[in-house]
Order: sequence, then structure tokens, then C-alpha cells
Amino acid sequence: MNVTFANTTEEINKIIDLRYDILRKPWQQSKESASDGHEDAAHNAFVQDDKGNAIACGRLQANDATTGQIRYMAVANGMQGKGLGKLILKALEGKAKELKLKKIELQARENALEFYKANTYILKEKTHLLFDVVQHYLMVKEL
Repeated sequence: MNVTFANTTEEINKIIDLRYDILRKPWQQSKESASDGHEDAAHNAFVQDDKGNAIACGRLQANDATTGQIRYMAVANGMQGKGLGKLILKALEGKAKELKLKKIELQARENALEFYKANTYILKEKTHLLFDVVQHYLMVKEL
């Protein structure tokens, strides 16, 4: 499967649909909460199935001249454990290197800590509790 970077509104909408299904809907959140409105200034990577549906996605944004942040990582139900998250992560890290960023930060959900650790991210600290139930942790990787 190939990772693509979104270039059209249609592609962004497919990504937002996946984000909503995986990251917001299970906690009865609105579809609008699946985007912060900064898609045009970010780099959205995704994988599609043979029907054109987004089945994995993630976003890189530059927080400053040296630090990028990965957000909105999601893999469709039934597709986890097939290496798609790692494909997205490596594509985003490659983009960060192209942009000459020196490190990447992210807020990992508790259930994703081992995934990020396996991809050489370092756990820095426990941070916020999203929707009063989803614990997050700050993780960092030097590039």
C-alpha cells in the first residue's frame, strides 16, 4: 500500500471522515472536532483502500522552525496491526526531514504508547485527559 499526501479538498474530507470514525465518534464528539481548521498549513498523509476510502492517516504540522507535531493518527477498524500506522509515521517523519525540522512531538493516547516507543519515540510526560477519559502523553523523537 502506498502513502499519499492529500492535495485536494476531497482527499482532506476522506481523512476527516476517518479521523471522526476512529478518534471522535466513539466518545460521542462532533464531526467538526476531527479538524482544527489548519489542514491547508499541514501535511496530511493517508493510505486508501481499493475503493478509495482512507484507511490510515496522520498529519504533520510545523510548530516552529525546528519542531514538528504529529496529530490525528488513525487506522480504520479492522486494519490495525497491518503496518499502516508505521507507513504513515515514516512518511510524516520523512516530510519533517524534508522541511529541515529537528524533532517531532506528539500527544499519544495511552493505548498507542507501545506503538510509538517501538518507533523510537521517547515518553516525556503524562499530559491531558481528553473527553475526561482518554489519557494522553507527550512523546518526542529527535530527527
